[in-house]
Amino acid sequence: MTEQPIVMYGAEWCGDCRRAKSWLTRNDVPFTYVDVEHDDEARDRAIEISGRKQIPVVVLPNGEFLVEPTDTQLSAAISGQPFA
Repeated sequence: MTEQPIVMYGAEWCGDCRRAKSWLTRNDVPFTYVDVEHDDEARDRAIEISGRKQIPVVVLPNGEFLVEPTDTQLSAAISGQPFA
């Protein structure tokens, strides 16, 4: 059974997006990056998922999502630990 990768909706101008993308890359976490700045459908999908306009929206393989997560929240979510 292969887990679906994490999907991160973000934009290059967004500092939180760059930080989250960097954290995922540094920690060898496979993910798919979706640029909402250049894709209106992706932007709408990120808003639909989170109910908010903030980015990044990080969708986990189990369907849960994080909005503007800290590195600590990303780490907890990836390791399956509870996070606030």
